[in-house]
Amino acid sequence: MKNIVKQSLLNHRKVLESLDLLQGQIEETAVIFLDTLRQGGKIIFVGNGGSAADAQHLAAEFTGRFKMNRPPLAALALSTNTSSLTAIGNDFGFDSVFSRQIEALAKSEDVIVAISTSGNSENVIKAVEAARKHGIKTVGFLGKDGGKLKNLVDLALVISSDEAARIQEMHILMGHIVCEITETFFFNS
Repeated sequence: MKNIVKQSLLNHRKVLESLDLLQGQIEETAVIFLDTLRQGGKIIFVGNGGSAADAQHLAAEFTGRFKMNRPPLAALALSTNTSSLTAIGNDFGFDSVFSRQIEALAKSEDVIVAISTSGNSENVIKAVEAARKHGIKTVGFLGKDGGKLKNLVDLALVISSDEAARIQEMHILMGHIVCEITETFFFNS
């Protein structure tokens, strides 16, 4: 057990240190979020499995609160409506569960945040393609080498690790940093 704990902490630290290389992209993401919210748009998160949980977590930080008591900020995760997910999945295929919702709910002032540890989730790829078709800005919280999504999103934040757990830990950390910057500057400018 001690070896597992020690190795997990060591791996986490290594990946955390590599996050220093993404400081500029993290700040750029916050600027995109601020611009989106100031224009009356919303932040729309998509992801599968653990990334769906991360999408819901980050959306809640914006609509609820992060560090300050403040009015809610417009954000949602497209993985939360089980009726839409199952109906779209059944009628059009699982690859369309996010793209159909983007076509129905998103507008050009919004931003789509694609969360994928592999960068190759087909339904997330289709979501980004639908967003781009409608002129909607896209940001990717990605892992490994960024996969196909790296070249599809407007801004890619790639965690260079093959361990999904370490990638997800960094996605949440980046999301928390962006949320703190966004709420601080949105309400103090």
